Amino acid sequence: MKGIAGLAHVAIKVTDLDRSLDFYVNKLGFPEMLRLHHDNGSTWLVYLRITDDQYLEVFPGAENDRAPGWNANGMNHMCLAVEDIEGLVRQIEAAGIPLLMPLKLALDGNWQAWIEDPDGNRIELMEMAADSLQLKAIARLRGEKALA
Repeated sequence: MKGIAGLAHVAIKVTDLDRSLDFYVNKLGFPEMLRLHHDNGSTWLVYLRITDDQYLEVFPGAENDRAPGWNANGMNHMCLAVEDIEGLVRQIEAAGIPLLMPLKLALDGNWQAWIEDPDGNRIELMEMAADSLQLKAIARLRGEKALA
């Protein structure tokens, strides 16, 4: 549909706001942009910057201990595009974040590794390959010749 410019944010619910902010701000490096509060002064949500145009909204007060499993209805994971996945995996491991799935070449031709936040929200780390199925599909949709 014309007029949609992109994906602006993903919102997650968390059980422990401080623990989640430690993960996203201190370990992954997403700076806190702003907080919105309820009338009683409690935090309603925290905006974290991924890029100038993409944000993560973190809402406290999750009802369950962990995010739904792989086959649950609803959002399954968020994917972060990365430039150097091997270097990023080294940084992730150095920050003490365990890999949920190790670095591998995925079926779409991209390199990926997986982590999860303290609440079990799954995060795919993906380095787009020049000959990936996504870039070939984009070229096809644009009517262009594929790069590879």
